[in-house]
Amino acid sequence: MIHPAAAALSLLLPALCLAADPAPSAPPPAATAAPSAQAPVPVRVRVIKGSRQGPASLDPKLAPLKHQLSKLAYQRWEQLSERAFEMTVQKTEYTDLPDGQHVALTVQEDSGKTVTIEVALAQRNTMSRLTIEKGQRIVHQVSGEKGGVAYFVTVHVSPTGP
Repeated sequence: MIHPAAAALSLLLPALCLAADPAPSAPPPAATAAPSAQAPVPVRVRVIKGSRQGPASLDPKLAPLKHQLSKLAYQRWEQLSERAFEMTVQKTEYTDLPDGQHVALTVQEDSGKTVTIEVALAQRNTMSRLTIEKGQRIVHQVSGEKGGVAYFVTVHVSPTGP
């Protein structure tokens, strides 16, 4: 007859052997795929000035933004600069404002259809995250109003190129 302790041990032994098995289980399929290099995100950034003073006017270069700009409290719009970047996730690019501040733009996420970009101004200790559908653009105020003037950046994420 088998001793009861031996019978219990014979039931536990296979379980202990399984728990001590050093062979790792196969990782899930997503973990085995090599991470692919992410394609660059073509981004066009414009620095524009909005003013409450003077007659209403719109810089012809800003014509595609007319609908968006008309909803803001400024009546004069002038494009000050334009830059095109091929951005990748977590890489920061910079553009300058006329008042000497630097705007840092960092792609935080590229989901394929949308891109989330962080816009930061170190001098003002501000940071915003903008999620933009590819092919669309956002107008974002990056300075406080001073003397009826404020600065904005427009961020256009292109599906095919800047």
